Amino acid sequence: MKKTLLGMAALALLFTSCNDDQNEVSNTDQSKVDMSDFYLYTDADTDEASRIAEGNSKACYSMVNLNRLLNENPNLEQNMFDIEFNSRKFIAGKKGGNGNGNGNGGGSGGDGGDGGSGDDNLGIINIPVYVHVVYSNSNENISDNQINSQIDVLNEDFRATNSDASQAPTEFAGLVADSEITFSLAGVFRHSNSRTSWGTNDLVKSTYPPITPETHLNIWVCNIGGGILGYAQFPGGPTATDGVVVGPNFFGTTGYLSAPFDEGRTTTHEVGHYLNLRHIWGDGRCRQDDFVSDTPSSDGPNYGCPSYPTVNCRSNDMTMNYMDYVDDACMYMFTEGQKSRMRSIFASGGPRSAMVN
Repeated sequence: MKKTLLGMAALALLFTSCNDDQNEVSNTDQSKVDMSDFYLYTDADTDEASRIAEGNSKACYSMVNLNRLLNENPNLEQNMFDIEFNSRKFIAGKKGGNGNGNGNGGGSGGDGGDGGSGDDNLGIINIPVYVHVVYSNSNENISDNQINSQIDVLNEDFRATNSDASQAPTEFAGLVADSEITFSLAGVFRHSNSRTSWGTNDLVKSTYPPITPETHLNIWVCNIGGGILGYAQFPGGPTATDGVVVGPNFFGTTGYLSAPFDEGRTTTHEVGHYLNLRHIWGDGRCRQDDFVSDTPSSDGPNYGCPSYPTVNCRSNDMTMNYMDYVDDACMYMFTEGQKSRMRSIFASGGPRSAMVN
């Protein structure tokens, strides 16, 4: 009987050992996608209000909008976690890829990052664009020429054919990325409305709903008010409010414009958010990240036209990145890591996969 019990105990130990091995493999697989640094809520509500109160001339309310949507939609946090997980998994699985996409890099691809090497097999991705012009006066009813000029800027900026991309300092020159994303104007809709400002609570979107947002980028051009240039919705948010909102005087390069945000880069910045890019400083000072390894850590936005180098968090800021807050004339690049991050959302099962031709 004792021998029988000992035999059963040995079998049990062997079975447990096999199970432990299986769990270890499973855990190892999970560890290939490190989500330990992921976060959603930020201090953007107070940060942006303070910047406006201090007289800083540029404000993007995409992160404030994200906080609001997280509060209003109980499932959004998990949805965006899943999107992030799948994006990191896709980037890590690219041929020649080198990591999950998290971590602060120093301008050279970083460790644990998404330097962007490797073919994702998605080809050139074209995004058709619907523009909704909502106006209360003739200035806000911007011309077709102004709209077309903005589409031209998007194509130049996202394909890195903009002439100023060559200005990148040596430290960052090798990171300037052609995202292989293009934009085509699918239609313009004009709406006269006596409301003089629309705010950031998506009222303009509910008044003039997006058209086929699963396959088209919808951009509302209207006066937001409060010194706010624009805001966007990140992938994973409600379909009924998906898209980008930009002030008419910050849209395009000709017509009704306000310097120094008169070269179409506000829309480039907001479309970056729409394609899942965070602000270059991670909206949390040096302790937070934008989930792109080849963008240096920073403690906050830059304004105007900063001189190079501008040092923060023990590294040189990439002030010329489209996801900073500098003047239009002084931002001119996305990085290879940002390219990988944007393109990952178009992969099979991704939140914008229906846009792939």
